[in-house]
Amino acid sequence: MSRVIVKICGLSTAPTLEAAIDAGADMAGFVFFEKSPRHIGLGTAHDLGRLAAGRIKKVALTVDAADDALAVIVEALAPDYLQLHGCESPARVEAVKARFGLPVIKAIGVATKDDARKAAAFAGADIILFDAKPVPGAALPGGAGVVFDWRLLRNISATNWMLSGGLSPENVAEALAATSAPGVDVSSGVESGRGVKDVSRIKAFVGAARALSSPASKV
Repeated sequence: MSRVIVKICGLSTAPTLEAAIDAGADMAGFVFFEKSPRHIGLGTAHDLGRLAAGRIKKVALTVDAADDALAVIVEALAPDYLQLHGCESPARVEAVKARFGLPVIKAIGVATKDDARKAAAFAGADIILFDAKPVPGAALPGGAGVVFDWRLLRNISATNWMLSGGLSPENVAEALAATSAPGVDVSSGVESGRGVKDVSRIKAFVGAARALSSPASKV
């Protein structure tokens, strides 16, 4: 198995960002969605972005954000990737890439095989992130710590993708064995409380993910 890409999402403090970097994570996700307990303001984004620069790939997560909102986030964080975690269409993905000149991660919520097949429509996305589909009426599009049926990802058309949804240090090895995912993304699974990242769990998650993979190129 090639080297698994590891993304720690929802980071909001310097110590937990340092923990992700020290553990060897490839990507640090920063949430710009006010309903989320992991949301950060532009000032914090600027400070954490400077701390992360050149040490880990920075990902700005937004939910159905307009261009004006994306522009101020890009200015503050200087991200390496934009993660679109809402109901953005394939055309919107293409438009965001054209407007900002950054690679895009598109999240797709999965509860059925038909959900997983939607990845085929997002050929313009640089990475597809398969996450657990929120229940109808849910306030947040992700970060709920829910695992979906990994068997739904069998024979998917996406080649550059990541697995998310309820992953943790305790189950990431099982998830990788079941899916052979090229990358994994975690948020609530490395928290001691809602929105509160735990340094020891970050280290444990990266270690567990890397235990099953061998060195290869980074993102």
